[in-house]
Amino acid sequence: MDLYQYEFMVRALVGALIIGLVAPALGIYLVQRRLSLIGDGIGHVALTGVGVGLLLQQSPVLTAVIVSVVGAIGVELVRERGRTSGDLALALLFYGGIAGGVVLVGLSDNSSNANLMQFLFGSLTTTSQEDLTVIAVLGVAVLIAMLGLRQALFAVCNDEEYARVSGLPVRTLNLLMAVTTAVTVTIAMRTVGLLLVSALMVIPVAAAQQVTRGFRSTMAAAMLIGVGAAAAGITLAGEVNTAPGATIVILAIAVFVALTVGSATWRVLRRRSGPARAGADAEPPDVVLQAGSR
Repeated sequence: MDLYQYEFMVRALVGALIIGLVAPALGIYLVQRRLSLIGDGIGHVALTGVGVGLLLQQSPVLTAVIVSVVGAIGVELVRERGRTSGDLALALLFYGGIAGGVVLVGLSDNSSNANLMQFLFGSLTTTSQEDLTVIAVLGVAVLIAMLGLRQALFAVCNDEEYARVSGLPVRTLNLLMAVTTAVTVTIAMRTVGLLLVSALMVIPVAAAQQVTRGFRSTMAAAMLIGVGAAAAGITLAGEVNTAPGATIVILAIAVFVALTVGSATWRVLRRRSGPARAGADAEPPDVVLQAGSR
């Protein structure tokens, strides 16, 4: 039976492919900044937004976007001012977000476990055409920002002080990162759920790092792995009747394990065959900034 003869499966596949492409493109910057878990924190805040939407009988996706963006900006401002450490700010985000979400969902008229579970763990096969349109528009916007500002974002993530001395608008770029992370988490909650969204941002990047050396090649490989895991995950989930989001994440982890083992084996074989030339496989610098340039 052809799974994609059904319209809901086609929508599920398209939505998964968009998230599989966008999440690693953003995730590589979060990994570079050692903020791999921020997606989880914002996911918890997005749950509060879902609760607000259900309570006010508005679109949960729209309210989740608004609340998660506000939360992400707040955490970034706290981190920038240095009054609260990054891990403590994330902890506040985790606990406050999940507590607020559970309370608000419980107070709403639609407080069934099914409504809560579809946001926590994803419900891609119930994605409507309107949901898909929102995912596509916001996903394309995030992707354009991540690719178009690649050099500036890389500079900020790699050395924030040097980027500031070089004349880059560091605060604006940091806030952009926070907003795009919030948007990506929110649109991905239909694909893998709020509790698993961070995995799709981080795991493809971690897998790509096993076989690449430079930033550009890692980004390209991570996006390819994300798209491949999304497509294979949706197909496999339809065949064996498993949760699409969890299946996508498991396949991404399988790719990471395979590349890690393969890369380690290749390095052992190369060492046995003879010394490698220093810098032979190095990728040229992704960006070179001049102090004081604007």
